[in-house]
Amino acid sequence: MVQTIDETRFLDAFSSIRPDNFSYAGLSILWEYFETYENDTGAKIELDVIAICCEYSESSLADLIDSYSLESDTSANEAFVWLSSETMVCGRHVKEGVTFYIYQQF
Repeated sequence: MVQTIDETRFLDAFSSIRPDNFSYAGLSILWEYFETYENDTGAKIELDVIAICCEYSESSLADLIDSYSLESDTSANEAFVWLSSETMVCGRHVKEGVTFYIYQQF
């Protein structure tokens, strides 16, 4: 049995189960990624908030530099290129001058 949801219900599911895993902008990027994937492949994705939180991550540029021992002067674009070579990147957004990346954990 499959239930179709809209972006609002997608956001609500995360806010009720895992409110601190992703920012609103990060969840919107994930929503768009999953919608595009479903449309492109014809495959349906089950909404499993816990599984998504385990498989995907949202990190700032500074977090990527610290976590993956990147050079301290790595630019946002360089980090995007590097991250894209390591895993699937769903997107990125900027909040208050800080770049955040939404990607599949590796």
